[in-house]
Amino acid sequence: MGETFPAAAAAELAVVERGGFVESRHIGSAVVLGPDGDTVRVLGAPNAPVLARSSMKPFQALAVMTSGVTLRGEDAAIATASHTGTSRHVALVRGLLAREGLPASALQCPAEFPTDRAARDEIVRAGLRPDPITMNCSGKHAAMLLACRANGWSIEDYLEPEHPLQKRILDVLERLAGERPVASVIDGCGAPVHAVSLTALARGIQKITTSAASSPFALFREAAALTEGVRGNGWAVAGAGRHDSVLIERLGVFSKFGAEGVQVMTAPDGTTLAMKMLDGSPRASGVVAARLLVAAGALAASDVDRVEPELGLDVLGGGRAVGRIRATV
Repeated sequence: MGETFPAAAAAELAVVERGGFVESRHIGSAVVLGPDGDTVRVLGAPNAPVLARSSMKPFQALAVMTSGVTLRGEDAAIATASHTGTSRHVALVRGLLAREGLPASALQCPAEFPTDRAARDEIVRAGLRPDPITMNCSGKHAAMLLACRANGWSIEDYLEPEHPLQKRILDVLERLAGERPVASVIDGCGAPVHAVSLTALARGIQKITTSAASSPFALFREAAALTEGVRGNGWAVAGAGRHDSVLIERLGVFSKFGAEGVQVMTAPDGTTLAMKMLDGSPRASGVVAARLLVAAGALAASDVDRVEPELGLDVLGGGRAVGRIRATV
């Protein structure tokens, strides 16, 4: 079905330093679009296809919102989230399900423990088992179920590629990204995920995040509501200390991580990027994205300097910081 770009086509995006010695290098691709949509920077091979992974969640949530489901504020954020399974996150997911009287057992994402350590410890101490509702994609799945109920679609097979909901998601992605996927496969949560170029991914995200609430088109009015919900509820999009939540709350950006080193981000002025770490590591993706926006003049370097200590970039030796993960863009 194809593959992403090879190492020879990638560019260095970050290094890992230990005691002044460069221990590792992260290579990948990135594209930055200016507020007017013009390409202002290219690194690596941004026209090669990548699997969008959870960076596709804004398109999935928007497809739900244009299928008769109203999502605002925290509800929009949790539908877009890769959350850590805290009690606050789970409460939002339960709230979505309660709209239609749906049980948590209707969720078809895998059963997992929360990724938040305190939440996981609490569940283990209580003798409970992994649950779909604490899986990081449960908000997306709950929103998908609401769309099914709103349209009379079956809920037993809502993850099948030929299901009306999944076709609607694909249509939204193609309309906004301006590109047909070269491959469609199954994501970690069981939902279809599509391969498009980073340039197309950035284009689609920019259309979502720069949409106006006053647009005459429902698609863009809902996109504006989704963007407002994410930017206003960064905690719900990921969790305490997670790159997306920190960057949204501290820099006012729209930020969405995807597994295997994918990241999309839009600055307040509309400058947008999409990137992919070729080795799949997410540890440097947040800081690289922020520094790319600094280089494009969309964020102040001093603001990113203040936020970097909150991104967990220290390299430890004997329990103390002896180096750092550093963007090289």
